[in-house]
Amino acid sequence: MDRTTSCIRRHATGWAAATFFFQVAAVAQPHLPEVVIQGPRDAAIGSADSASEGAAEKASFQSRPKLRPGDIVEAVPGVVATQHSGDGKANQYFLRGFNLDHGTDFAVSVDGMPVNMPTHGHGQGFADLNFLIPELVSGVRYRKGPYFADSGDFSLAGSASLDYVSALDRPFAEVTLGAHDFRRLLAAGSRTVADQTWLGAIELEGNNGPWDVPERLRKANAVVRYSQGTPSRGFSLTGMAYQSHWTSTDQIPERLIESGELSRFGSLNPTDGGRTRRLSLSGQWFDKGPEGETRISAYAIDYRFDLFSDFTYFLNNPEQGDQFEQTDRRRVFGAQASNTRAVRIGNLDGILSFGAQWRGDRIGEVGLYPTTARERIGTVRNDRVSQDLVSVYGQQLINFSDSLRGYLGLRGDWLRYDVQGREPVYGRLNSGRGNDSQLSPKFGLAWTVTPAHELYLNGGVGFHSNDVRGATITADPQTGAAAERVPALVKGRGAEVGWRFQPRDGLTVTAALWQLQLDSELVYVGDAGTTEPGRASKRHGVEATLRWQVDPHWRLEADAALSRARFRGLPAAGEGNTIDNAVERVVAAGVVWQQGPWTSSLRLRYMGPRALDTLDTVRSRPLTVLNFGTTYAVNRNLTLGLQVFNLAGSRGNDIEYLYASCAAREVVSGACGQGIAGRHVHPMEPRSVRVSARWTL
Repeated sequence: MDRTTSCIRRHATGWAAATFFFQVAAVAQPHLPEVVIQGPRDAAIGSADSASEGAAEKASFQSRPKLRPGDIVEAVPGVVATQHSGDGKANQYFLRGFNLDHGTDFAVSVDGMPVNMPTHGHGQGFADLNFLIPELVSGVRYRKGPYFADSGDFSLAGSASLDYVSALDRPFAEVTLGAHDFRRLLAAGSRTVADQTWLGAIELEGNNGPWDVPERLRKANAVVRYSQGTPSRGFSLTGMAYQSHWTSTDQIPERLIESGELSRFGSLNPTDGGRTRRLSLSGQWFDKGPEGETRISAYAIDYRFDLFSDFTYFLNNPEQGDQFEQTDRRRVFGAQASNTRAVRIGNLDGILSFGAQWRGDRIGEVGLYPTTARERIGTVRNDRVSQDLVSVYGQQLINFSDSLRGYLGLRGDWLRYDVQGREPVYGRLNSGRGNDSQLSPKFGLAWTVTPAHELYLNGGVGFHSNDVRGATITADPQTGAAAERVPALVKGRGAEVGWRFQPRDGLTVTAALWQLQLDSELVYVGDAGTTEPGRASKRHGVEATLRWQVDPHWRLEADAALSRARFRGLPAAGEGNTIDNAVERVVAAGVVWQQGPWTSSLRLRYMGPRALDTLDTVRSRPLTVLNFGTTYAVNRNLTLGLQVFNLAGSRGNDIEYLYASCAAREVVSGACGQGIAGRHVHPMEPRSVRVSARWTL
């Protein structure tokens, strides 16, 4: 059987499975009672703990046009999600003065399972949301800052919790077609009998993108959930399966675009790309009674990842090129339990929350290999890693009066790790085991000045973990030179003053003035297999949000965030104190209109220029994107949709970096030398249109 026939048969099998699933859902429809699907309520005066926590309205984030699944995190005010290596790789995230890479200081969870991956083959905290099915998300809850005892690793800048629905009001199948050979099939439905509900969904997607080298994305995704119980007590079991493979167009030298040697959508290595797989099983149990609320959950994840990248082309290896492969093979296990109950301290009412968490990563292989056309030609690192993070926390809230309340919290984290290097030259030298721990106090005050105004003061200590290979390293795996070990846990301290204004239901204005200090910007550089030391840093900024349901038909939203990020201490020779690639200005605005069978959404997002070097001599260009989406319910069963991305046809860049590289022609001409420094860019996608049709039973 040739490769083409095999691919056709695999896709035909997937479409047949989706058709079968939809037919089963149709048969099950008569058993469905009326179901009301609601997401979490937004934070409100009298119950919120800070100005920068909340929950996105489901009608808003579901109506937004989403170019990729990870775009849903832009429902968190101030967050920007871009992409620069194909639709199978994790998004690039920006928030609160951070270029978060793929999630180092932004913790993301889906249905109670952590998404961020420590000691990952590509980058610390890698948070790949491409397995997400946005239509199943019931709520997006968010917090910013290290102020909450139940928030742990990777949550220094913020966190987002995405919940899945347990039941759908009606089963549906949806087909979406778009520019650049985009096609997607989604079928989902649920069946409820008494207090038992089965839910299932299957998604198939393909895309070539606007790139000169077609992306050839092939993605398959499935979810099955069983839930049983009542709103006060119940449990659920959820299985998820996802895999994809793609060819990527990475960032390219801007000098070659300006000279005409490459188009904006061109590539210098057509064999870049990757493949990934994620299987998971999770369970949750809850009990809400007069004694309080108890929650217990556990999960198991099987994860595989291979990524082939080439950022410097022929700079380091003029003969075979600089492509490299990053691999990750792991199983993740975890459990958590929490209890919240009303207590009385003296004559004051309060709420006590406490819990415990455990996560264990068993990484069979995390590696870095030089490659040519995806064929390995050597080994830089090949490690087997085991790490466990055990956490306990407690938080006591007290109502001092009808208008004043506050909380104190304490979190303890203990990390154990074991690195076994298998690369024959330096692997043994870079092996080792150890542990690290940290106590993180938290506090907050809330003062209800009037029924419409509330003020907040929050502070706390948090952390992010480093790649534990950096905690055991002694020799640079490329050169053999001595390498300095780094701490496994990096402490951060943050504080915030905030204000919330809610004169009536449907209108909320918040503002926050915040600052965050890190002991070190240390990161593990997955592209080189080494640890890159950094200085202590300080960030501060101001944020403001508006959420206004003007009337039953119109909803307005606006966010603005200004940040300043600087290293502390004296810079080294030739360096400055500006943190390179730190986001400085983000503005987002949107309007949602609903009238009869019509629902329309218009979204604007602006990310301002940022420094690309520590001296702030080179800055990125601003990025502005305008997206539009609309749906029309033809009748009870059929809904048509239209999405237009980059409506204004902007020519901005999703990412810009400043570094040295060398193309093949530059090597031949002798112009390369030690490399040619300059901007390397990955353009945002041009204007594109997608149309959809949803059939609902």
